[in-house]
Amino acid sequence: MTTTAAPRLEEITPKNLKAALGIRVRPDQEFAVEPVVHSLAEAYVHPGSAWPRLIMDGDRAVGFLMAFLDIDWHEDGGSVVRSGLWRLNIAAEEQGKGYGRFAVHAVAGELRRRGTKELYVTWSPGAHGPEHFYLGLGFHKTGETADTETVGVLPLP
Repeated sequence: MTTTAAPRLEEITPKNLKAALGIRVRPDQEFAVEPVVHSLAEAYVHPGSAWPRLIMDGDRAVGFLMAFLDIDWHEDGGSVVRSGLWRLNIAAEEQGKGYGRFAVHAVAGELRRRGTKELYVTWSPGAHGPEHFYLGLGFHKTGETADTETVGVLPLP
């Protein structure tokens, strides 16, 4: 990873909001992830379950992530409750430097701290989608889909 300092997560605040909104993935990846502004709107309407964070390296905003915490997966009153990675946007010019891996490990650490045993993620299939990235980090497909997205899970020992 090419860094000026250890990467870290920051809460989204008025001070860093503009930097968060400036995060843009590569154009060929836009089909696979919502823009940060959309994620922050979702975080606003799901304050108890959304966990948005800016990924910083020194004074540079290099990405954005949003975890989901204890959501009713089937929206049926709680037969299945899950937590995981909802969004991951790494700035186009910062990709390939390890920030995505850092983000997944940071979410895994937060979920472990909360006592969660599995980290879930969904991804859009396709040539420029993130499937290879997630499988390379140890996620495995559950066989489920959420809308049209593949569901993956990573055990958190």
